Amino acid sequence: MASTTKPILPWKARFSMSILDFFLSLSRRSNGTINRGLLNFIDRKIPPNPNFVDGVSSSDVIVDSTRNLWFRVFIPSSNSVDTGESLPVFVFFHGGGFAFMSLSSIQYDAICRLFCRSFPAIIVSVNYRLAPEHRFPSQYDDGLEILKFLDKNNNILGNFADITKCFLSGDSAGGNLAHHVAVRVSSENLQILKVIGLVSIQPFFGGEERTESDIRLKQVPVVSMDKTDWYWKMFLPDGSTRDHEAVNVSGPNAIDISNVDYPNTLLCVGGFDPLVDWQKRYYEWLRKSGKEVELIEYPNMIHAFYYFLDLQETSHFISKVKSFMIKQMMGGDNTKTDTAY
Repeated sequence: MASTTKPILPWKARFSMSILDFFLSLSRRSNGTINRGLLNFIDRKIPPNPNFVDGVSSSDVIVDSTRNLWFRVFIPSSNSVDTGESLPVFVFFHGGGFAFMSLSSIQYDAICRLFCRSFPAIIVSVNYRLAPEHRFPSQYDDGLEILKFLDKNNNILGNFADITKCFLSGDSAGGNLAHHVAVRVSSENLQILKVIGLVSIQPFFGGEERTESDIRLKQVPVVSMDKTDWYWKMFLPDGSTRDHEAVNVSGPNAIDISNVDYPNTLLCVGGFDPLVDWQKRYYEWLRKSGKEVELIEYPNMIHAFYYFLDLQETSHFISKVKSFMIKQMMGGDNTKTDTAY
């Protein structure tokens, strides 16, 4: 439960989120399609930069041009690279309701650059197919394909990347995607790549039920019941309900992961995110399934607060992820709850 009646955000953050929310809503058509022309006009894209800017360089790798499957690699100019030490690989899936945004969207390029220089790590940011043009399970297929590609082409990330220390991560829809890829990859016979941790950032889950946070937080930016209902409708196969295993991961059709080699997880939630009740059910479900999971809560934060890199909560979250990664690389245990700010 949030500790105040309204999220505590700087006015610039509130204004930016309102503008983004307005244009995303405007691009959604009532017939279940998206005005891609309008969306591309407002969604500013950033090209890769092979030069080190603020300690990070980037380049793009094409995996399958026929389905627009590619990723961007972010490499830090850090003491770790300079001294020849290996770095973990952090595979990130962007959010956007499975329908919007791209890894090259300005918000996600900035977030991945922050990750890269803060951890430090080799960041692999994934461009996957979008709905409604491509529905379930296209996005999960693409996510898994990236891991299989890295397993067979590990040298493509450079001499300092250690894919035996791989982390999966994603925000919102990307958090949902990362979860399902983590389940799927456990049954793959990968030769080198090993997933040792999952960083789930306000993951996009749901169900037929209307939770308390769904109902209470109707007027917050970015996420609301009408928006999420629309996203799920154009993502799922025709005739599916929101209790589909892709959506309600801990519900009546949930996949049993008790015997799955599921990675230790860090879960970030915000008190003013309408999805927070679903995210906490996911946390409890992981624990009941015998998995190690750490919950970190930001009671006064909205969905996608981490877009704003100057927020104290964003800095705190980055610090928590870095600590989590170090623990996993040292074989640590993390099952606890941390309420921040």
